[in-house]
Amino acid sequence: MRMQGRRESANVRDVRGRGGAKVAGGLGLGGLVLVALFAYMTGGNPLNAVLDAVVGGAAGTGGGTAVATGGGEAYQPTAEEQALATFSKQILAGTEDVWTEIFEKAGRVYEPPTLVLFTDAVQSGCGGASKQTGPFYCSADRCLYIDLSFFSTMRRELGADGDFAYAYVIGHEVGHHVQCLLGTLGEAHRKMAKLDKESANRESVRLELQADFLAGVWAHHDNARFGSLEDGDIEEAIRCAEVIGDDYLQKKARGYDQPETFTHGKSSSRMKWFKKGLQTGDLSQGDTFSVPYGSL
Repeated sequence: MRMQGRRESANVRDVRGRGGAKVAGGLGLGGLVLVALFAYMTGGNPLNAVLDAVVGGAAGTGGGTAVATGGGEAYQPTAEEQALATFSKQILAGTEDVWTEIFEKAGRVYEPPTLVLFTDAVQSGCGGASKQTGPFYCSADRCLYIDLSFFSTMRRELGADGDFAYAYVIGHEVGHHVQCLLGTLGEAHRKMAKLDKESANRESVRLELQADFLAGVWAHHDNARFGSLEDGDIEEAIRCAEVIGDDYLQKKARGYDQPETFTHGKSSSRMKWFKKGLQTGDLSQGDTFSVPYGSL
């Protein structure tokens, strides 16, 4: 992606290095820990899988900017991690620009989320979460949370790499924030609370696929505004959408899939809705809730 000269969002809270208490929280609203899920399904230890990726990242080049911990110490990120932090802030700024304009055209006001950068564990408005949770959005405090080691994990364990693949992950979580502002998220969760497990899973799939679509809508308008996409970028994001499909992960782990347990959607659906948003940039075409489930 062409990011030179792009501004960084000021809606960021950097708590890297501050650590956190041990937590037992589950997945966030949109969080899907690719490696942790894969390790779980193959009988491995999800925490060890993620820790392995963190150790690998720490072996890279040094440097970076020290981050105050609030306890008199300083957390020293690697140069790679700090570059990812800068990139994440730039992507968040791009989502602010795009969604502010889209909301204004609809006669609404866009209230941007806060990006919280953390390491190891964090306390969110939705409860405690660890880096095993992966990137997630919390509607209670309207923040999206990212441990940047997730991106190296995504690259090492699933082969999903590239700056636009990382941007897609952020765009997806911001998509959940858009759903929150539009009331879609709350409505879906209220409905899910009244359904049996399989039906609730289907509702979750619809919610996640719409967030994929919204990530595509953002990318469409970001590229139109900034000319941000380069050759190969779209393929990076499509590859990412493919390898985080429920069927792909389950088949890779078990050799077969169980559609009734899907919560995020199969690979073809995730790619389809992301591409639809990317190609059209039209918010009105992202109604994943009225489409027959088998056609998603």
